[in-house]
Amino acid sequence: MKKIAIVGPGRVGESTAQILAKESLCRELVLLGLEDSVTRGIALDIQESAPLFGFDTQVRGGADPALLSEADLVIMTAGLPRKPGMSRDALRDANLAVSREVVANVLRHAPNAMLLLVSNPVDVLTYDAWKQTGWPRERVFGLSGVLDSARMASFVAQASGYSVRDITAMVIGGHGDAMVPLPGYTCINGIPIKHFLDEVTIKRLIEHTRQGGAEILALKQTSSAYDSPAAAIATMADAVIRNRKRILPCVAILDGEYGQSDVAMGVPVVLGERGIEKVVELPLTEDERLALQASADGVRAALGQ
Repeated sequence: MKKIAIVGPGRVGESTAQILAKESLCRELVLLGLEDSVTRGIALDIQESAPLFGFDTQVRGGADPALLSEADLVIMTAGLPRKPGMSRDALRDANLAVSREVVANVLRHAPNAMLLLVSNPVDVLTYDAWKQTGWPRERVFGLSGVLDSARMASFVAQASGYSVRDITAMVIGGHGDAMVPLPGYTCINGIPIKHFLDEVTIKRLIEHTRQGGAEILALKQTSSAYDSPAAAIATMADAVIRNRKRILPCVAILDGEYGQSDVAMGVPVVLGERGIEKVVELPLTEDERLALQASADGVRAALGQ
């Protein structure tokens, strides 16, 4: 991939940029922010780490939307982070306004790009961006399940004592309290976790996963998570850029899958050079199906449907 653009060089955007550059995932990486000098400074700081990390990616930054020109992938991390006591509705309204301006600039300067939404509420923003662009659903997707699944895998490793390298987890549904962790698809070297952990522990891990982001926010107080989200974004970008055909849980526009249509939510997909190449439908238990329906209903309510 020749060019990636990150819109919103805050903590998540800056951490993402450093990983993308370090991994040489593109020839050109641009950061687009509100303050020209600050954004150029962030880009220059990352560029000057090139001799130490050994990457040839050219990193630029600024406030001119024309920097998006000919980008192959645009990653939107711009927006307000959720603060303690802030309602989801207030966050939604503020970040919808930001997202619509960003998408308008993408349409103007990078009409052939793929669009990865990160800012919250990501399910709502992904759906709204898809509607605004009019693009095929393959090209517009959001971050959620990769991050939530990583958190669950981390908690399983801590509870079981086994290496996190052998643990895979699966979390679907809306990104937030209504997410649906799937313990039946969470394994240690291919073995379902129920063989290692009792039901009480698994239920505790599921709840811990749902509260993972809020826990970090409560502890840090002045910011939400940014290192783990950046790593999750880079994982998705790597799958697209290197056409890995990875099965990853991402926010996707559904068209009949899981009995849902005209809504965006986290489901496992095949992620490759064309973006979302396929939605993978998993057999769910009745409780999981009901939880996924409730999650979809929550996203629709936030969309005003």
